[in-house]
Amino acid sequence: MPRPDFSRSLLTPGQWPAWLGVGIIRLIASLPYPLLMWLGRRLGALVVRFPSARRHVAEVNIALCFPELDAAAQKALVDAHLRDIGLMMVEFALGWMGSDRAVAALPLRVEGLEHLEAARAQGRGVLLVGGHFSHLELCARLVSQRIRIAGMYRRMDSAAFEWAVLRARLRYADAMFEKDDIRGTVKYLRAGGTLWYAPDQDMRSKDSVFVPFFGVPAATITATHHLARMSNALVIPFFHRRLPGDGGYVLRLGAPLDGVPGPDVTEDTARVNAGIEQMVREAPEQYLWVHKRFKTRPEGLPPVY
Repeated sequence: MPRPDFSRSLLTPGQWPAWLGVGIIRLIASLPYPLLMWLGRRLGALVVRFPSARRHVAEVNIALCFPELDAAAQKALVDAHLRDIGLMMVEFALGWMGSDRAVAALPLRVEGLEHLEAARAQGRGVLLVGGHFSHLELCARLVSQRIRIAGMYRRMDSAAFEWAVLRARLRYADAMFEKDDIRGTVKYLRAGGTLWYAPDQDMRSKDSVFVPFFGVPAATITATHHLARMSNALVIPFFHRRLPGDGGYVLRLGAPLDGVPGPDVTEDTARVNAGIEQMVREAPEQYLWVHKRFKTRPEGLPPVY
């Protein structure tokens, strides 16, 4: 996929704040990794201190998903997650704008590549299905050092920011498909491509079903089932976590989900949610709890936010 063309409209005054943001991101991404992590922890300490609507969202989500924890333990997990938001900010910068040399130098362990190699030996495309963890952008770039991947994304509101980020992503990705580009995505998978995909956000879409997530009915898009069915791709769980301190990252590819796609779209979607839940339980503070995962509710159930 070619990188997006530059147009004069990207230089209008309305785009200047976005260009300032891009410049700050580039500056952050140029920092040595230990200093980058130090900055992320300092930003996280600020996020914890200041009240925000997103704290309330995280509190509700964690209370719903971890009812077995007492109030003190739930608060500790909320605080740990909000501190993780600071690391997410700098990791997004590094994933988008960091140099190839800096990213290649990060401590990294990759497990389960044999599952991908087996899929390729069969000539099958692969859906790498994971969750919205704070380091997802950086880990997508890290896994691209070992395998060629594409991704699906939602277009950003700012034209300048969209141009800069899409151009940065296409430095390491085969392609970036907009979320509604089903035809292009299926064509890529049918050709044996590997697509990174995270279906764990409430998209308020008609193509959703309510399936459990931590035992709570969660509106979940059914695209994993449909993409796999239309492309004959294998569905492989993809988990990533940050190790303590400056220990780097672990990426893990699981065995393909047997029987997916099956005849029942709801059952397939529930299995995907169960897999993502298992990933979250391994590193709960690193999951994106500030997203309103349960905004859409089954008929008759009250809102939770």
